[in-house]
Amino acid sequence: MDWKTLQALLSGVNKYSTAFGRIWLSVVFVFRVLVYVVAAERVWGDEQKDFDCNTRQPGCTNVCYDHFFPVSHIRLWALQLILVTCPSLLVIMHVAYREDREKKNREKNGENCPKLYSNTGKKHGGLWWTYLLSLFFKLVIEILFLYLLHKMWDSFDLPRLVKCTNVEPCPNTVDCYIARPTEKRVFTYFMVGASSICIVLTVCEIFYLIFKRVVRRAQKWKKSTKRSVSYSKASTCRCHLKVEEKDNKSQTRCVA
Repeated sequence: MDWKTLQALLSGVNKYSTAFGRIWLSVVFVFRVLVYVVAAERVWGDEQKDFDCNTRQPGCTNVCYDHFFPVSHIRLWALQLILVTCPSLLVIMHVAYREDREKKNREKNGENCPKLYSNTGKKHGGLWWTYLLSLFFKLVIEILFLYLLHKMWDSFDLPRLVKCTNVEPCPNTVDCYIARPTEKRVFTYFMVGASSICIVLTVCEIFYLIFKRVVRRAQKWKKSTKRSVSYSKASTCRCHLKVEEKDNKSQTRCVA
C-alpha cells in the first residue's frame, strides 16, 4: 500500500484544520501509519505460517486459524486507517468546489467582480457543516473498529495457547500456539492506545467547533442589539428635538 500518496493528499487538510485537527493528523501518521509500515507489518507477516497446532490432520491448522483470526489484525488496521482518513478528503473536495465556483464567477463577470467567498478555505456556511460531519464520521469509524477488535479478541488479548474444539476436520480438541504472542500483544495495545488518543482529539475538536460557533453567534447577537438600542435612542432624541422646536415656535408666536 502506498501510504505516501495518502499522506500527500491529507497534508492539504492542515491548511483548513483547527489545532486539534493538526495534532490528530500528526498522531495518525507518526504513531499509527509509521508504526504500521515500519514494524507492525513485519510482526504479523508470518502469522498463519507460524500458527502451530499439535495435529497433522489435513486442513485442521487452516480451519483453526480462521476460527480464531477471522480477520487479521494487520488488515483490519489497514482498513481502519484508510476509512478514518477518508472523511478528511470531504473537506478538500468542498474547498476545491468553492475554488471552482470562484474561478467560474471571475470568468463570467470579470476579475473585478465581487467575490462569492471572502476566503474559500474559511470554515463558514456549508464548509463548517462538512468539516463537522467529517469529524463525526471519523469518531464513528474509530469506535466501530475498536469494538470489532474487542469483539473478535476478548479485551484485545492474544493468548499463547488457543484450543480448537468441535471444529471440523479437527479431531476432538486441538491445541494451537500463536507465534510471538507477547510482541503482538504489545503492538495491539499500542495501536489501540493511539486510536483512543485520536478519539479524544476528535471529540475535543467537535466541542471546540461548536463552542466557537456559539460564541460567534452570541457576539453577533450582542452587536445587533446594541445597534438597535442606539438607533432607538437616536430616533427618540430626534423626536424630542422636533417637539422642543414646535414649542419654541408657538411661544414666539404668543409673545408677538
